[in-house]
Amino acid sequence: MKVRIGRVGSAGRISAAMVALCAVSPSWAQWAQWGGPRQDFVANSTGLSTKWPADGPKKLWKRDIGEGYSAILVDGGRLYTMHRVDGKEAVLALDPKTGETVWEYRYDSSPRDGHVHDFGDGPRGTPLVVGDSLYAIGVAGVMHCLDKNTGRVLWQHDLWTEFGGNVLNHGYSSSPIAYKGTVIALVGGPGASLVAFDQKTGDVAWKALDFANSYSTPKLIKIGGKDQLVIFMASQIIGVDPADGSLKWEHSCENQWKQNVCMPIWDEKERILFYSSNDVGAFGLKLTPKGDKTDVKELWSTKKIQLYHVTSVRIGDYVYGSTGAMAPAFFSAINMKTGEVAWRKRGFSKATCVLADGKLIILDEDGKLGIATPTPKDLQVHSETTLLDKVAWTVPTVVGKTLYVRDKKSIVAVDLG
Repeated sequence: MKVRIGRVGSAGRISAAMVALCAVSPSWAQWAQWGGPRQDFVANSTGLSTKWPADGPKKLWKRDIGEGYSAILVDGGRLYTMHRVDGKEAVLALDPKTGETVWEYRYDSSPRDGHVHDFGDGPRGTPLVVGDSLYAIGVAGVMHCLDKNTGRVLWQHDLWTEFGGNVLNHGYSSSPIAYKGTVIALVGGPGASLVAFDQKTGDVAWKALDFANSYSTPKLIKIGGKDQLVIFMASQIIGVDPADGSLKWEHSCENQWKQNVCMPIWDEKERILFYSSNDVGAFGLKLTPKGDKTDVKELWSTKKIQLYHVTSVRIGDYVYGSTGAMAPAFFSAINMKTGEVAWRKRGFSKATCVLADGKLIILDEDGKLGIATPTPKDLQVHSETTLLDKVAWTVPTVVGKTLYVRDKKSIVAVDLG
């Protein structure tokens, strides 16, 4: 595969003042993976305003970007994301104050045969930052480890070709996750449902299981004080040991398209796992340690809540998110202990969300941005504005009082303070 490295231009260099700021401000290192610091789409933010002017909150900058749905990371005084531009896939580092390119690494990687082009050819997965390394997986399953400061390639793998993974017709969409010196990627196929790579060398640390992959991302949880990865595969949700990939439990969850996307939510105290998918609905599982395995008990299920390619957040016993695969969509609240649907409310089309300063930042697929307070009784929408064009499927990123959002054409930075 032919590759080339983009240059770091003088306009994109970080100033000494910026470097100094990064050295003393922990807020810069708050969104280095899919889902944020704890993989729960909750930002460490305070002091957000709920009253926006008629034309929306203050825009700090806006810049063009190629197509794709990768979320925006914030780490070390830079933003990182992926896109497709001029027929090439690219990993991109930006200055968070101006949106200017710091470096860009472009490479040849076309979507695989059978790819559904109706929703674009850009990358779907979100990169991962660990130390000075950036791990990124593109739409065709090509994985790179780059130096996050320069974009220099450290190692790479073609996941689907090398490990015989099941090729997805909507493109590779999972994001990698770090665990104790390894970076773990979903692949699918015989003996390679998961593959763990040494973070520094790219050597295979282990590979395991025979489940087909879908479009979700592994979530790290603790059960009985021990680490587990909870993963939505094509036809089931599973729990594995992140040290070696050994299977701890599995539970069937299959729709006709074998598309499981939305990241599960874990209540460690009650040991209840909430998950939801298109067509099959939502479920509550009780997970209990039992020797070297985990006992699974289904507490409840409902088809009233069907979270598709969206995000959801938990506050107390309730999960808030956008239900509905197609129009109409409803923003909803469900009790994860009982499965009782508290409410479903119109006002946003299919939407992603993050929780910041006790408020939901909601971005729907039509580009409408809102800020709201959710309770088990209602959703109080304080302000809303149309900020982006359709299709806006990428979850917002909030660090401090700054919001970063993107659609298929642009990235916008907004001051929520």
